Amino acid sequence: MKELIKYLLDNLYLDFQGEITLETVRGFLREDDGREARQLLAKLIEEKGVEDMLITLADCLKEQIQSGINEKVVREQLSIYSDS
Repeated sequence: MKELIKYLLDNLYLDFQGEITLETVRGFLREDDGREARQLLAKLIEEKGVEDMLITLADCLKEQIQSGINEKVVREQLSIYSDS
């Protein structure tokens, strides 16, 4: 999960630069067997891709710009997305 969050933070400008696909996310989460990672991956497989996640995440993070976007905020938003 940390690698995915780092990637998203490094490429954040309220849109995510670079190519990120379901396979890319699987690669980032391959070594992570935590509940959050499994839940996120299951959600992305159910939705057949990462497009909805990226759009939702960018929209939610817009609200956090003034207070700051960091690893904790991205983790919380990914968790909320996975639970939805």
